Amino acid sequence: MNLARRDIQHNIGRFVLTTFGVGLLLMLVMGMGGIYRGLVQDATLLVDRLAADLWVVQKDTRGPFAEISRIPGNLEDRVLAVPGVLSSNAFVSHTMQRERNGKPLRITVQGLSWPQDKGDWLPIVAGHALGQAHYEMLADESLKLSLSEKIKFGKDFYTVIGLTRAMTSPSGDGMAFFTLGDAQSIQFDTSGEAIRLERSARYARAQNIDLGQTQPQTVERALGPASQIPALGPPLVSAVIVKVKPAFNPEQVQSIIAKWPDVSVYSTQKQRQFLVGGIVERSRRQLGLFRMLLIIVSAIIMALILYTLTLDKLHDIAMLKLIGAKNGVILGLILQQALLLGILAYGVAYLVGHWLFPLFPRRVVLISDDLWLLAGIVIVVSIISCVFGIAKALTVEPNEVLA
Repeated sequence: MNLARRDIQHNIGRFVLTTFGVGLLLMLVMGMGGIYRGLVQDATLLVDRLAADLWVVQKDTRGPFAEISRIPGNLEDRVLAVPGVLSSNAFVSHTMQRERNGKPLRITVQGLSWPQDKGDWLPIVAGHALGQAHYEMLADESLKLSLSEKIKFGKDFYTVIGLTRAMTSPSGDGMAFFTLGDAQSIQFDTSGEAIRLERSARYARAQNIDLGQTQPQTVERALGPASQIPALGPPLVSAVIVKVKPAFNPEQVQSIIAKWPDVSVYSTQKQRQFLVGGIVERSRRQLGLFRMLLIIVSAIIMALILYTLTLDKLHDIAMLKLIGAKNGVILGLILQQALLLGILAYGVAYLVGHWLFPLFPRRVVLISDDLWLLAGIVIVVSIISCVFGIAKALTVEPNEVLA
């Protein structure tokens, strides 16, 4: 006869509710670990999918994801001339917030170097890759945009021609992919009044210098678009993505570009370290602290529950000792209940979590290593939490049954 099973059947309602409550606590512990894994995957997602060998960014910055980086767009031509470079593509990344249907819409804009990069490498689940140089976009499913929907950014309308899956930024915002020119147009969009005021200011500055007084046509050109003024360069990009020929060592190409005084160059592995060590590090510590606190709280609650269950069985334990039951039988009763409580609570956490985690605003990624580690922790906590109950049970005297 299994005494633990008999005792649970006798108090089945309380045991079920207790198991469910502890299971919800463990689900939160499981979710904390999954949120951290999701943060890491979101932070390094684009870097991994682009599969570049080198990243060329603004001098003394850490790249387009860790901080702001601004370099001239024609730098990709200079990089392409380096021996061993297979391809070099300009890359633009920035975040914007607009309003759609009365609700805020945050988008991380990624500019692809058209026509070399049409977004074919993206996980497109509906529609197709970019098919023309302007006014098309690929949007992530999390943005809740539909195919063929037209969205106005700046002065132009862009059509959603494809939907991607699980392409989110480290901050959790859905990504949208445009051609490089469109992404720059969105980033540097300026209202008509601001353009007029800037041209008037340029005109006034040109009149006040010797060049404007000796060459009046230069003053007139100051009233035109900025792109027609030779002294002003084209819009800046965030980075240049470099792929190295198979026969060359990426470190050799990196050593050449690193000597340039106006840029910094990093490997993909270094970019991942910047993201994980910078953007994710503080969140990792905070989530780890909450996980530890929840595990401690779960252990305390389980210890109190088992101790209370032991107090309720003091009369029964005294009866068992009176009829000659050994201490091992009493220990087995409490330990089996503790392990059963922990294992069933873990099962509840796993099942409820798989139902609830997809509804979370941030991606929750559960990996087998984390799940096995948590299972081991639950078993250890279950064993430790029954210590007080066992200690109380051992102090019971058989003659107490006569009291």
